[in-house]
Amino acid sequence: MSHAFVKESEEQWLHDVLPTLPALIVYLTRENNGIRVYEKKNFINDDGRVVHLMSNGLSYAKDKAGKWEILL
Repeated sequence: MSHAFVKESEEQWLHDVLPTLPALIVYLTRENNGIRVYEKKNFINDDGRVVHLMSNGLSYAKDKAGKWEILL
């Protein structure tokens, strides 16, 4: 007799996501219950960082250590 089971994925935090836009999109889509999240636009802010405005309504940029963060 075989037993079927579902392995729950390990929880991942935003700062653990690879510092690439495709990795951010995959992470945000998974966090959005599989509904695709995409980049609406990007720009360089006053600090010289590239800011990505995403379809989930939030803006993301990398901090000095290269980790993703939400900009408020």
